[in-house]
Amino acid sequence: MEFLKIDNVVKKYGDATVIGGVGLTAREGEFVVFVGPSGCGKSTLLRLIAGLDEVSDGRIHIDGIDVTEVPPAARGVAMVFQSYALYPHMNVRQNMSFGLKMLDTPADEIQRRVAEAARILKLEHLLERRPKELSGGQRQRVAIGRAIVRKPRLFLFDEPLSNLDAELRGEMRVEIARLHQDLGVTMVYVTHDQVEAMTLADRIVVLRGGHVEQIGTPAELYDHPVNTFVAGFIGSPKMNFLSVTVASVEGTVVRVASPSLAGGSATLDLAHPVVARSGDALSLGLRPEHLVPDGPGAVRLATVLDYVENLGGQSLLYTRAAGGEAAICLLQGRHQAARHEAIALCADAAHAYLFDGDGHAL
Repeated sequence: MEFLKIDNVVKKYGDATVIGGVGLTAREGEFVVFVGPSGCGKSTLLRLIAGLDEVSDGRIHIDGIDVTEVPPAARGVAMVFQSYALYPHMNVRQNMSFGLKMLDTPADEIQRRVAEAARILKLEHLLERRPKELSGGQRQRVAIGRAIVRKPRLFLFDEPLSNLDAELRGEMRVEIARLHQDLGVTMVYVTHDQVEAMTLADRIVVLRGGHVEQIGTPAELYDHPVNTFVAGFIGSPKMNFLSVTVASVEGTVVRVASPSLAGGSATLDLAHPVVARSGDALSLGLRPEHLVPDGPGAVRLATVLDYVENLGGQSLLYTRAAGGEAAICLLQGRHQAARHEAIALCADAAHAYLFDGDGHAL
């Protein structure tokens, strides 16, 4: 069932258009993540849903009701901010109950809701502490608890983990995922971190310059990016892109040429016919995790090793192809190699992506 509907929404500040006609939906109970680089409009779009900013054009519906002109407090929405926004002079219990008191909620109901939220978030032993006595992860859990007690129809998260260190971010990702499973409510989450997007989302909305580039499940965006922007943004490390020229096309079989390819060319038998002509300039996309040194595959890159990052269980090989383009390879385990060593990086044709001169997937 469609729960949230954003219908051709536009947001302008003076002559500057920050959101340019965005349209999307979220089903009831779905976890939707807005992802994109800084300045792409994802936080602005979240604020428009919350009612904190006014829509310049278009409509927003929540649970079938047009809320475009409805005040934030009447939308049934709870928002968790990056900055926690806790009252420093109040303890955890008071911070979590403050909003309910402002709504004249009966004291026994406030006590019940705070106790329930504290149990879910494992905050029972912290209820009498003030924010300055809490770690960053504990403060974020309090901010989430403050949202839970309101029993909103829609949760909004604006980069809630960006202030935490790497270990806490991982822990909080798991907690938020569990919270979504336990509560079963619709959640919209903003992040610039594609790892958070891939691990949390039912569907991801990739934004750039106030426009939607692609909407899909994490697997759909990873396996079938519509352009080089999405292909480069989804996946870590990011996809490698090499300049190639079409040598020939016969149905699903494409031969491409480049100085970066071993032997100067590669023949790709793809799963679908390619709309391209001999002589067309394309980009060949190869994910680092699909490249194997001296392995099998139709695509073989002639590279020279620049640097190795050993990450314990994995290794990143930074190489330079014969055509001068950089290529990164992600390997399991540790790789010992000397700088400037020649390495052939190989990939199966099934893991090769072709994009036209405008960056659109072929």
